[in-house]
Amino acid sequence: MSDSKPTIVLVHGAWADASSWNAVSVPLQAEGYTVLAPPNELRGLTADAAYIASFLAQRTSGPVVLVGHSYGGAVITNAGAHGGDVKALVYVDAFIPDEGETVVGILEGSGSALAVADPTTVLDVAGYPGAPEGAAEAFLKPQTVHDAFAQDLPEADRWTIVATQRPASFVANVTPSAAPAWKTIPSWAVLGTEDRVIPIDTQRRMARRAGATITEVDASHVSMVSQPDATLEAIRAAAASIS
Repeated sequence: MSDSKPTIVLVHGAWADASSWNAVSVPLQAEGYTVLAPPNELRGLTADAAYIASFLAQRTSGPVVLVGHSYGGAVITNAGAHGGDVKALVYVDAFIPDEGETVVGILEGSGSALAVADPTTVLDVAGYPGAPEGAAEAFLKPQTVHDAFAQDLPEADRWTIVATQRPASFVANVTPSAAPAWKTIPSWAVLGTEDRVIPIDTQRRMARRAGATITEVDASHVSMVSQPDATLEAIRAAAASIS
């Protein structure tokens, strides 16, 4: 890998793992980038961001392009200024919170398929060992994956998501965000216009507020899987901006 290129760190969101970045990481590696895709623990925004910041501090050297999908966007917003030499942020169908905001609050009134009165109509809920009092894990119901999360993927791929999804604790979605890294670090944003998890108007509002360089793509909430070229171009542009 070339020492002249920044390291690309890819942070997945809820109901996903590092393999959700495969369509992005493979081409970037072929272009000579060092690519790292750490696990996002999905247990709570404060702890998840601390883990990613620690990963950046220990596993990277030199400039970093930090990329987040969905809930991973909230994580990089909180981690980006606290570990490693992060020079650029890239948000992909992502939450881009300001200080004090929560994922649940951002989605309230947005028209999101997940912003429903009874979450158990779109999510399956289960307890987990060591959970804080009142906390539980949320899994996407199969119909939610097919209709709202990844509706532009082939059916077999949607069923793979159903089978392999990593659940997120409800705590992750109600933890207030801290001071955002996007206020001091340049950002790029890829917005899926057919995103039914974070509707496009909500994505646009957050991206514009962050001063991000915006690309829109006709894709679902998992545009980095269904149309990875848009994400690749945003990461390349972010990398090229680093002198």
